[in-house]
Amino acid sequence: MARKRVVAYVRVSSSSKAQIHSYEFQEQYWRGKFDGDPNNELVHIYADRGISGCSAYKRPEFMKMLQDARAGQFDTIHTKSVSRFARNTVELLDAVRELRDMGVEVIFEKEYIQNGENA
Repeated sequence: MARKRVVAYVRVSSSSKAQIHSYEFQEQYWRGKFDGDPNNELVHIYADRGISGCSAYKRPEFMKMLQDARAGQFDTIHTKSVSRFARNTVELLDAVRELRDMGVEVIFEKEYIQNGENA
């Protein structure tokens, strides 16, 4: 069985010291989660720092992640929670549907939600 190519998406909404610590913690968490995992290969961590989640179109790393998904560069996106992925419900649903239609699974860890074939 081939290893899944996974990415993580991290967003912190401000540049405060606490938020930067949260970003560092999230990045460390994802690296640790997939280090040595025989089923998954972490290929990238997309991170928007100091940017609100209200509009995906204002988050360069989020947009790059969607572009890379369209190019078939990974199989699964992991993110801490729905609120880290998007705050705008319409944009959230549009993105998740587009990703699902491309065969890209999205996993929201905190809420235990995933949208892929194995969901």
